Amino acid sequence: MPVRNLTMITEIHLLGFGNLHHLNLLVFVVLLLVYCIAIFGNLMIMLLVSRSRSLHSPMYFFLSQLSLSDSLMATSITPNTLRVVMDDDATVTFIGCLTQFYFFSASLALESILLTGMSYDRYLAICNPLRYSNIMDYVFCRRFIIFSWVLSFSVILNHILAICNLEFCGPNVIDHYFCDLSPLLELSCSDTFIVQVEVTLLVIPMALFQFILVIVSYSYIIFTILGIPSVTGRQKAFSTCSSHLTVVSMYYGTLLCTYLVPTRGQSLTVSKVLSLLYTVLIPCVNPIIYSLRNKDIKEAFNRWILIG
Repeated sequence: MPVRNLTMITEIHLLGFGNLHHLNLLVFVVLLLVYCIAIFGNLMIMLLVSRSRSLHSPMYFFLSQLSLSDSLMATSITPNTLRVVMDDDATVTFIGCLTQFYFFSASLALESILLTGMSYDRYLAICNPLRYSNIMDYVFCRRFIIFSWVLSFSVILNHILAICNLEFCGPNVIDHYFCDLSPLLELSCSDTFIVQVEVTLLVIPMALFQFILVIVSYSYIIFTILGIPSVTGRQKAFSTCSSHLTVVSMYYGTLLCTYLVPTRGQSLTVSKVLSLLYTVLIPCVNPIIYSLRNKDIKEAFNRWILIG
């Protein structure tokens, strides 16, 4: 049998924002500022939830986990992106590329599950308040969080193992600022059909199911709020879920624009900018939304400042 002369790639070149090289310094400063805000904001929320008794409730417990997921996502993407922006010949090892894809994808899946759980929490609180404390107890919340982490990281680990069974013999250039699934598969000289089918069968149904649960939950929430006779009661009920609804809309909106909008005729720059929305911007904006639009968090922050 003929022996194939294959040279397995050991490092990958990331082109980043090559057509914006004249703005490298500006892009670097903006990304660094956004990353610092994201880390500080999410760490602040986790600290407030852990130390403030007024925030020891299922909603804020889920929020602290969402902040942890956002921090993980931002850290898996932004530091290496900063290096890519300033280095025209930036490279990452193949193992490093897989590691980045693993933690980015797992944190993205985790965020989706947590947002679904938070939607169910708001549904029970507004539509079925009498059973809320019996269902959303400490045991349920702890089990749900463990389930979310295990499911997210195990599903993505399955993708990583499938990718590791492929042969990567070149080229070794990705025209992006991070290692996503499609650019990685394009580097393979093996048949990637099985991997793509596995991803479709595992991720698409899970994401679609979660999206439907969010839509159904908020449909019941809206009808319940509209049925409240007093204007004050409607405003109070809506205020308890407005922050989460904003975050959910941004999260699914950016993902739909990035992965479902046809890429034909779409420049690579537009695709990269859309990717920046959910990889870099959302982890920064989420804590700001919850801080500015949540009375309990603002009060806990003010008390913490006074005590400090």
